[in-house]
Amino acid sequence: MTTAFIPGFLLGLSLIVAIGAQNAFVLRQGLRKEHVFVICLACALSDAILIAAGVAGFGIAVGALPWLEPAMRYGGALFLFLYAARSLHSALRKHHGHLSPSSRPSVGRGAALATCLALTWLNPHVYLDTVMLLGSISSQYEGSKTAFALGAICASFFFFFALGYGARLLQPVFASATAWRALDAGVGIVMAAIGLRLVA
Repeated sequence: MTTAFIPGFLLGLSLIVAIGAQNAFVLRQGLRKEHVFVICLACALSDAILIAAGVAGFGIAVGALPWLEPAMRYGGALFLFLYAARSLHSALRKHHGHLSPSSRPSVGRGAALATCLALTWLNPHVYLDTVMLLGSISSQYEGSKTAFALGAICASFFFFFALGYGARLLQPVFASATAWRALDAGVGIVMAAIGLRLVA
């Protein structure tokens, strides 16, 4: 089992460790200490569903639907542009809330969860990494596909919860409005860049 579990874990971790739209949002929520468990769980469970679908062969079905890829690509790009504009607007505000519990604006759980799910399920790269790539590589572990999938799923749970709860270690750095403004600007730039890559 370990001969398939460990490669699945390492590959799954390598695919999600890069800073992207989803990870930037988890980091931001972790810094704000808002709905961290729900957000991390939603990301990890979404990955688990997609990984299981990919290993089960759903990637073949996705490849047979030529309209699905451009629909996901342009829809995801539009959402990323809107979120980037929101983050950049927040970074440019004169009175920017920092991480002091008395001054930071609260985001409702439903709104945060909806944003998290949109960043996850409207991002075509998520499907390419989990469904297509992991699904195709799992074919090398015939007879041990379940162990491979479990390894990749465990990597997702480990990464998202480490990112969400580990972010609070940076809270002293982000106690100033300047640092929080810089984070919002960085998130906006990252999401705009990903959106441009999707439509280029």
